[in-house]
Amino acid sequence: MSEFAGESGPVSGAAFGGGGFVDRHLGWDGCFNVRDLGGIPVAGGGVIRPGAVVRSDCPERLTSVGWAALVGHGIRTIVDLRNDEERQGDLWARPAGLTTVHVPLDDSADTAFWGYLWENELDGSPLYYRVFIERKARQCAAVVAAIARARPGGVLVHCGLGRDRTGLIAMLLLALAGVRPGDIASDYELSTVRLPPLFAALGVDDQTDTIRGIVARKNTTLRAALLGTLDGLDVEGCLRAAGLGDEDLSALRGRLVGSGV
Repeated sequence: MSEFAGESGPVSGAAFGGGGFVDRHLGWDGCFNVRDLGGIPVAGGGVIRPGAVVRSDCPERLTSVGWAALVGHGIRTIVDLRNDEERQGDLWARPAGLTTVHVPLDDSADTAFWGYLWENELDGSPLYYRVFIERKARQCAAVVAAIARARPGGVLVHCGLGRDRTGLIAMLLLALAGVRPGDIASDYELSTVRLPPLFAALGVDDQTDTIRGIVARKNTTLRAALLGTLDGLDVEGCLRAAGLGDEDLSALRGRLVGSGV
């Protein structure tokens, strides 16, 4: 079975093996919410290929040791989902040989849309994913295309915390690959325990209880909210209508899906 490097050494690529969910966290010095999507099972057989796509919080905080771990994991392309004003520059030099592709996801100029999300307490959880995908499919398709067209090697996808924008894109990638909704939700939930140390390192308030309170007021949970997003959502159809073509879809699935052998 394929293996990939985890926090304390190689971890089985079978992310759901042995009747439980295996932690796919990667201990890259300077980041807190990093995990390989590899090993998640695909409906009908196969798994997400270990090393193909890693999701994370902002790698600008990586130390030289962290950057070495990223390169050693096989990452060759970094897809940055943040807005221009969020990009502050790396604390340690980014290694030569990495390709960085900036594909802002938010469409932050649409202030009316973001005002609606804030006013209705939708931002910061999967509660906003469905309306975002329906309203901003073009931005979503651009990110998926960037991943599909990336040079050979692993792709790192990140935003600031590695939860909201990165979680949305991870959800779309996994859905396009044929991963079951419950397994997509399980991957999303892994960020919850990883973020408190990041908030502490940044010197900002821990958002965990605030977001739990928001979803509770909506009579749901983070997991149920993500499952609700996927319920009846034609991810492929939505992204095709926004311009994602056959070649990109084929390349993406070829990058993501392995035999699991």
